[in-house]
Amino acid sequence: MARPELLNNVTHQNLRVLTRHAAEFGHQVGLTLTFPAEYADIQRHYPILFRKSPEQGQFQSVALLGFQAEENLFLATDLPGGWRTDYVPAMIARGPFMIGFQNQVIEGEEQQVPVIHLDCDDPRVNETQGQPLFLPHGGNSPYLEHIGQLLSRIRDGISQDQKMLAVFDRLGLLEPVNIEIELHNDTKVQLKGYYSISQDKLNAVQGDELVRLNRSGYLCAAYLALTSLGNISRMATLRNQQG
Repeated sequence: MARPELLNNVTHQNLRVLTRHAAEFGHQVGLTLTFPAEYADIQRHYPILFRKSPEQGQFQSVALLGFQAEENLFLATDLPGGWRTDYVPAMIARGPFMIGFQNQVIEGEEQQVPVIHLDCDDPRVNETQGQPLFLPHGGNSPYLEHIGQLLSRIRDGISQDQKMLAVFDRLGLLEPVNIEIELHNDTKVQLKGYYSISQDKLNAVQGDELVRLNRSGYLCAAYLALTSLGNISRMATLRNQQG
């Protein structure tokens, strides 16, 4: 079970974090959440699909990593970083860190401020190997600065994703899709419960709605999601190569 602690340069001064990717670090997963701000990077390697959140029932963007719940075709034990492509999805790249909120008084007014939490029970956290979190005299290390920027991007990205998919849903652009993959050993894999962008309905959007989609960046995101589906065949090739 995770044990998140508010990160500080006194208690956690000597901590380091392993940054490689491996099954023992929880990376043997078939999908990960994604968001529009990283679609351009995601679509180069991973299919972008949509599903309804098991908790809230609202749509969320996901990047497909494998054809089964505990299959990640992009893990690579023979590579130094343990990952097969040059872009690791942000929700995985964040490692054992997460965004939390703390009440602080700013200019006489109490506000909730985002702060970094660290799961101190995560097996990547130690005092001898990996990237240091703090400099010898207490300042943030370049690695921790990067993590802070990444967490902010995730926080803003998830909020943007919810807004965008609410628009897609209102316009009827999301349609259920059943994906069947045939592998070299004559086995077939079916992916169910996912949604994709309807090309026909997207093409039919006109007038002010089209202008708003374009200005918001959602139109570009929709086409990136559609383009990304070509990665499914590349993943099938990876699966065949891995047996």
